[in-house]
Amino acid sequence: MRILKDFKIPNLKFPKFKMNGLSDIDELNVDYDSIKKEQKNKNKKNSQIYERTNYKTIKEVFEKATTEFAENTFILEKFNNKEPFKEIKYKEFRSDVISLGTALNDYLKIKDTRIIIIGENTYHWYVSYMALLCGSGLAVPIDKELPENEIINMINRSKATAVIYSTKKKEVINKIMESNATSNVKYFIQMNSDDELNNKTVGLNYLIKQGNILINNGNNNYMDIKIDPNEFKVLLFTSGTTSTSKGVMLCNRNLAENINVVSAFVKLYPTDRFLSILPLHHTYESTIGFLLPLSVGMSIGVCQGLKYIVSNFKEVKPTAILTVPLLVENLYKKINANIKKSKKEGMVNSMIHITNALKNVGIDIKRKVFSEIHENLGGNIRIIVSAAAPIDAKIGKWFEDIGIVFLQGYGLTETAPIAALTPECKPMIGSVGKPVVCADIKIDSPNEKGEGEILIKSETLMLGYYEDEEATKEAIQDGYFHSGDIGYINEEGYVFITGRCKNVIVTQNGKNIYPEEIELMLGDIPEIKESMVYGKQDKENKNEKELIITAKVIPNYEEIEKTHGKDLTDEQIHDIIWEKIKQVNRKLTSYKAIKRLEIKKDEFEKTTTMKIKRYVEIKKDG
Repeated sequence: MRILKDFKIPNLKFPKFKMNGLSDIDELNVDYDSIKKEQKNKNKKNSQIYERTNYKTIKEVFEKATTEFAENTFILEKFNNKEPFKEIKYKEFRSDVISLGTALNDYLKIKDTRIIIIGENTYHWYVSYMALLCGSGLAVPIDKELPENEIINMINRSKATAVIYSTKKKEVINKIMESNATSNVKYFIQMNSDDELNNKTVGLNYLIKQGNILINNGNNNYMDIKIDPNEFKVLLFTSGTTSTSKGVMLCNRNLAENINVVSAFVKLYPTDRFLSILPLHHTYESTIGFLLPLSVGMSIGVCQGLKYIVSNFKEVKPTAILTVPLLVENLYKKINANIKKSKKEGMVNSMIHITNALKNVGIDIKRKVFSEIHENLGGNIRIIVSAAAPIDAKIGKWFEDIGIVFLQGYGLTETAPIAALTPECKPMIGSVGKPVVCADIKIDSPNEKGEGEILIKSETLMLGYYEDEEATKEAIQDGYFHSGDIGYINEEGYVFITGRCKNVIVTQNGKNIYPEEIELMLGDIPEIKESMVYGKQDKENKNEKELIITAKVIPNYEEIEKTHGKDLTDEQIHDIIWEKIKQVNRKLTSYKAIKRLEIKKDEFEKTTTMKIKRYVEIKKDG
């Protein structure tokens, strides 16, 4: 799924594992007959797609969920690092949303206007977004990492009447207010603040109180608002600088249909719990990580930040997470490094073979056997969903091998976001899943391998690009959205992504090279932390049309020091990695082989879903 700026994965630390020995497998006290019978029933149940929901608007979802699951915990959040997670129930969320919506409409009187939401994942972000979706205005969620000038541009481009911001953004918002560069903005609303209305500034808690007063005096206007499923209700800007990013226009139908189609492929329960890790200003997290769990009465634990992710796993004990390949890969590498350090690698691999064999005959004891690994992820994790970019199939298979359902999704901001998803009943590792039930996906002008640009027609497809009719017509032709992604569909209808149109390297003799394919192979090299493959012009021979296949690599210095020794020179590190790359080249056809290696000492610039900004990195060399 193409949807974190200068995002850095922290050094995740897990305690040592104490795996049961092979001889201890009978000590697990497993009732094999009962498990086999239970598994048989489960397989029978999962042989068909689940019954899907049929929501038309998010207001329908909100009314049903907050009434039916009123006493359930909705949000768990640490508002102070010294305190435990605070639990907020659905009924409190309902009250706050209706009160805020009422205040925005009938106290501030800014109904049906555009309102910016900016800040980290926090309770009042959820309240603000829902209040707007259910009848207060048009939501414009923006990236909290944007610099001051780009925030100003976003405010002005969207013609925002108000800005709702978190306390952590107070300093930059104050500078924006002082600059008088946003003349359209009538109000700056601070989350988690009780400040009374003072000219343009007001606290969100204060607005909730004022809305509650109006409701107690008989004002029911907010909940009486009827939502048009096709009305432009959310404006999301794609990755890129403000001047180049496109504004994606979404409606309630797009978001509600995402909930409907995911419910057909994956079964979630009120007892399930998400750990919210990714930023809410993206549709992946705000739709699938917020609106979807809301629809089934689940709870959501708000991650304090990536450096707290291990402790948050243990405190929140999630059953499911939405994530992106870089984080999944990091979890995989850290867990396996710890297993290797504990000298349990052989034992774990043997147990995987045994438990896979047992599962094939209807006996699944993976969670019991690998309970120590599960405990380090909170003990309850059963589903991991990865999207935003391709991931090495062996990583997904490893998580399946230890008893975690590994699903992949595909889509874009333009599809709000889900267009394809792995069916829980029949996962296919390496694929991004099947087209969801409301989507038609086809391949445009496939080559001899069946690869071509992925075209998408779906009920989740955007209304169009904001104030850009020409770009909309170019992107959507005959009802199909031209994704810019390259892939193929196999005989069983599963979609596979192999690259991006704009990333394709075209050789002088017309061969196409998809850098993502080579990068996945480089990801298997322990000495490489991250890589980017691209075609580079040979500056020493300007008349040469052929691009040089180049790998820009960030070394894994920790692994290099452990394996090859300390105090190595830059040249020695280059040679070590180059020798590893030559081994990869032997697995590639000659025209795909990497011809040049560049060592990068700083981090790659990334989008907010951890994808490398290729155009920025390539431009640096220009």
